[in-house]
Amino acid sequence: MNSLVWFGNNLRVTDNSSLARASKGSRVIGVFCFDPRWQQQHPYGFAKMGRFRARFLLQSVLALRESLKALHITLLVYHARPEDILPRVVETHAIDTIYRQREWTRDEDSVLRKVQSQLAQGVRWEEEYDQFLYHPDDLPYQRLADIPNVFTDFRKRCERYARIRPYSGPISPLPKNNLLERASEVPSMEALGYREFKTDPRTAFHFQGGEAAAMDRIRGYFWQSNNLSRYKKTRNGLLGSEYSSKLSAWLANGCISARTVYAEVKKYEREVQKNQDTYWLIFELIWRDFFKYISLKYGGAIFKPGGIRDRHVSWKRSKSAFEKWTEGTTPEPFVNANMRELALTGWMSNRGRQNVASYWSREMGQDWRSGAAYFESLLIDYDVHSNWGNWMYHSGVGNDPRDRKFNIKRQAEHYDPNGEYQRYWLQQQLFQEPDLETRNKEKK
Repeated sequence: MNSLVWFGNNLRVTDNSSLARASKGSRVIGVFCFDPRWQQQHPYGFAKMGRFRARFLLQSVLALRESLKALHITLLVYHARPEDILPRVVETHAIDTIYRQREWTRDEDSVLRKVQSQLAQGVRWEEEYDQFLYHPDDLPYQRLADIPNVFTDFRKRCERYARIRPYSGPISPLPKNNLLERASEVPSMEALGYREFKTDPRTAFHFQGGEAAAMDRIRGYFWQSNNLSRYKKTRNGLLGSEYSSKLSAWLANGCISARTVYAEVKKYEREVQKNQDTYWLIFELIWRDFFKYISLKYGGAIFKPGGIRDRHVSWKRSKSAFEKWTEGTTPEPFVNANMRELALTGWMSNRGRQNVASYWSREMGQDWRSGAAYFESLLIDYDVHSNWGNWMYHSGVGNDPRDRKFNIKRQAEHYDPNGEYQRYWLQQQLFQEPDLETRNKEKK
């Protein structure tokens, strides 16, 4: 049996169900496509994937290629639409089974249907729900419709009745003759349509993409510094790399699985310390699962103006307001500091994200979807489920049962009492206009 693993948001060799199943065949190859549609203009006026996301993804793919090569598996990498590439690879290498991580959101589902329409009949598909902490088959609910809309209800029931599957290690190396004699070149940033750039030295996220880098971060944050023992106390920090785990970017790209992170936390609890802080990282993994299940339950409703609550809101769509918000020139310094950090680094703290989202949609009354799309373009750790789920939550059209609106000044006083973070990002001599291809295209 000749197998193909179509890699997407599962760029790892450890705890990768699709790769493990494919490796039982007689020949295995991998394929990853940098889809040119990721650079197309979003309906809200900028590229779907900006340079920060693109570079981290490219690093992750390069790392995956080397890891697979050590297992005698070739990763073919293309800058092309999957529906134009996969049928050709399937025919050339006599592939009879395609393995992939199951995706269900709008764009991913559209691409899948295009690929399937181009393939010859007889090619089997094997898909795995491999991005969860709690696998769908293990949830304490009979139907998707039974999944509650309130996180606390979901968390408590899962913690009580659901099990978390153990993670699996990397597969054993295949015979050396499994490697193809010729492999494709991995495109550069320039070939993908992005300019190379230097990382802003002030960034709180200075890490590389890839599975090895993810494990290095766990070693540093868990075992070398014991920062995990202080996670809950520091997770609302604003400055520096150590106020939170920063694992979200690797999780978003599938460089590491949620099950692996969970296993490392439990090992840490056994060998070092178990406290509320260590539990809180698991708590955040359950939040991540929750938004994935909400998007699975509601489908395309997560992209609608009224969200999953189908609320009728007369959202404003002011271009000048959007420019002030994205450029950090609103009347709120705390919002401005966070937005400048995002524009210059592709990163923003969780506390900052909540505040700028609430300000954009609840204070300014602007269409929350344009804010979510802007985050999609820039955030290194963009995850379709968490991003759009959180934006709905903070815009009053999602899962917040209390329908809260942030008091920005009070938030700034509490989380940045001395104004250190705001000064850090608002000093004019330090601020440079971000070189955003997306914004330049919009203004032309």
